[in-house]
Amino acid sequence: MTRTNISTGGKWEPIIGYSRAVKVGPFIYISGCTSATPQGLAGKGDAYAQTVQTLLTIKDALERAGAGLEHVVRTRIYVTRIADWQAVGKAHGEVFGTIRPASAILEVKGLIDPEMLVEIEADAVLPGA
Repeated sequence: MTRTNISTGGKWEPIIGYSRAVKVGPFIYISGCTSATPQGLAGKGDAYAQTVQTLLTIKDALERAGAGLEHVVRTRIYVTRIADWQAVGKAHGEVFGTIRPASAILEVKGLIDPEMLVEIEADAVLPGA
């Protein structure tokens, strides 16, 4: 199967040595995404706003891989404050409410930037797999 690495030019990609997404055959694996944008961190202090931006980043990565949100089969949600689960879950539900991928939400001690409140990974499968 052909492997395609997809980069979005994020500042940590070359430092850490990872791709925003990797497509192998019909499978697409999206690395942990946050609300980091070229303009800086979106939604500082607001878990809902950060999740909305994070999901936009995932959508962009999927589109670069030839897929859409409807192809997502699993998400992993990492939060630095478990008390934010409802705000994060609300944003996730607005995007995935009818798609309903398998998912988990976990509290972690911290993310790469202390102002980041949420990070999400996603896996997708294109039809015909």
